[in-house]
Amino acid sequence: MRLRSRQTFNTLITALLTFALYTAISTYHRHVKDKRLANKDVREFVTLNEQDTQESYVDSTPKRNTILIPKPLPPTVPTRRANAAFVMLVRNKDVHGARSAIRQVEDRFNRNYQYPYVFLNNEPFTPKFQELVRTMSKANMTFAQIPEEHWSYPEWIDEDLAEETRYNMRKIIYGWSESYRHMCRYQSGFFFQHEVMLQYDYYWRIEPDVKYSCDIDFDPFLYMQDNNKKYAFTISIIEYPETIRSLWNTTRSFMKKYPHLLAENNSLEFISDDEGETYNMCHFWSNFEIADARWMRGEAYTTFFDHLDRTGGFFYERWGDAPVHSIAAALLLPRNEIHFFREVGYYHQPFYNCPAEPGLRTKCHCDPYQNINREYMACTTKFLELTGGDKMIYPEELEDMEGMQDD
Repeated sequence: MRLRSRQTFNTLITALLTFALYTAISTYHRHVKDKRLANKDVREFVTLNEQDTQESYVDSTPKRNTILIPKPLPPTVPTRRANAAFVMLVRNKDVHGARSAIRQVEDRFNRNYQYPYVFLNNEPFTPKFQELVRTMSKANMTFAQIPEEHWSYPEWIDEDLAEETRYNMRKIIYGWSESYRHMCRYQSGFFFQHEVMLQYDYYWRIEPDVKYSCDIDFDPFLYMQDNNKKYAFTISIIEYPETIRSLWNTTRSFMKKYPHLLAENNSLEFISDDEGETYNMCHFWSNFEIADARWMRGEAYTTFFDHLDRTGGFFYERWGDAPVHSIAAALLLPRNEIHFFREVGYYHQPFYNCPAEPGLRTKCHCDPYQNINREYMACTTKFLELTGGDKMIYPEELEDMEGMQDD
């Protein structure tokens, strides 16, 4: 009886092992067959993509056990563009700030337009700088060195007096800096005349570490071109009076000497509250500006810059390129050729432009309560009143309107 039970048990074990082996072999053969089918399906899908079929995605009933990922479509570059470029004055040590700014510009605008970039430096760009920056965009990039004569003292400057000025202004922002003065002079009168810039009609100035917080779904360059705009800004504030003590008197002497260069219907009222007797310090913050480089290379602007430059104010005081550009635009352009790009959400430490208009807020991630253009030290409202532009909308106004609707 015990022997028969053992034989029965062994027979049962043998049957179970045989069934398990058969199941494993069958499963293996099904897996190999399915894998062959999957590879065949993937090969067919890739072949279809390589032939640039009009189908962006595969058939809605994919083959068994196959996950098909569509080939991404390349960005479409508009066929119509302005003859324009981005320009950045930057040092090798600011490479990461430069890369960050380019990434911002690409994400918000240029990935769809591929406008070229021009980088300028008073020293040669290192291979490492160029390598790292090139990874940020597929657009064409040019790296150029500034001519020495544009980043040095002109022959009429007393360098001892310039050094004494820097010491006396050491407690004023950048008042002690020699390189800052060379930079301001260069940005005021030379960058748009660099040989690599001469091919372009328009430029968009960017600086390291700036941030763009709104999607720009139109082409600002083409807007400038199609609407005959020569200068555009996004922030307007007042200047430090201690840095430009003689700038307005020098400007007034220019106005008397070259009255034929002043534009009719200009914006004198934007920069002076007493018909030109004094300067109210209003200026466009030029770290963001889009401008017609042909205008700046023209007779009126170059004559204005040369007149200022001969007095030595860039070195004997601390004249910035922002008030220089702003005074020139206000006096030498008709007011309808200056434009406020409220749509451009922009940050340069420590100030924001952040629109509150309902149609723009959905395109931005910034806080409209931080908009410097709404503060007492801003001049943008004054500009809009002078030029007849639509007034800025403040977020409090929208909240009041929403509260009335809720009631």
